[in-house]
Amino acid sequence: MFTGIVEAVGTLAAITPKGEDISVTVRSGKLDMLDVKLGDSIATNGVCLTVVEFNDNSYTADLSLETLQKTGFAHYQVGDRVNLEKAMLPTTRFGGHIVSGHVDGVGEIIERNSVGRAIEFWVAMPESLSKYVAEKGSITVDGISLTVNGLRKNAFKLTIVPHTGAETTIADFHVGRKVNLEVDVLARYMERLLTAQTEASAPESRITMEFLQQNGFA
Repeated sequence: MFTGIVEAVGTLAAITPKGEDISVTVRSGKLDMLDVKLGDSIATNGVCLTVVEFNDNSYTADLSLETLQKTGFAHYQVGDRVNLEKAMLPTTRFGGHIVSGHVDGVGEIIERNSVGRAIEFWVAMPESLSKYVAEKGSITVDGISLTVNGLRKNAFKLTIVPHTGAETTIADFHVGRKVNLEVDVLARYMERLLTAQTEASAPESRITMEFLQQNGFA
C-alpha cells in the first residue's frame, strides 16, 4: 500500500525486452535505498513494482505484458523521469490517500494553463473510470495523490502548486502526455458493496426448461 506522496524522482536507466515482457532499471535519485530488500514494492509512476535486483542507487523490476497493456510503460523511454514511493510502513504519516499501485487506466493531458503561480491541467480519462471520480475527491496520477478540482465529461481538472511541481515529474507534463490513473479504491469498494446487495436481493427465477416444455414454449 502507498499514500501517493512522492518520495523521489528517479530516471529510467534501462528497458530490457524479456520475450513479451520487459524489465526496467530505475536510478533511484534521492530515494533512501538503505532499507530496501529483494521483493519489496516500489511505486514507479504509480505502478507497484517488485524489486528483483538493487544497489545503493538503483533497482530493477520485471513488468508483465498485462502491466504494459494497462499502463503508460508502453510509451516510456530510457531517460524518462518517474515518480517513486516505497510501500508505506505502519508508522508512516498518512499524507495522501489509500493508493494500491494497481493502475485502473491511462489518461491523457489535454490542457495545460498557468494560473498565478499554479499550473492547471485537464486530464482526459477512460469513460469507464468517470463514475469513480468526484469533484474534491482524490485521484492518483503517475503515482501522485492529487485533488480533483473540476469535472467535464470524461475529463478532470488538477491545480498544481509550486511545491508539488518541484518534487514530482509534473513539470514534464505536456499536452498529449499519457499518464497512469488510479481512482480512489474506496469508490470501487462502495460500488461492489452496492452491486453485491442488488445481486443478492434479486428474486430467483422459477422459469425452468421443464416449465417451458409443460406450457408449450419448448
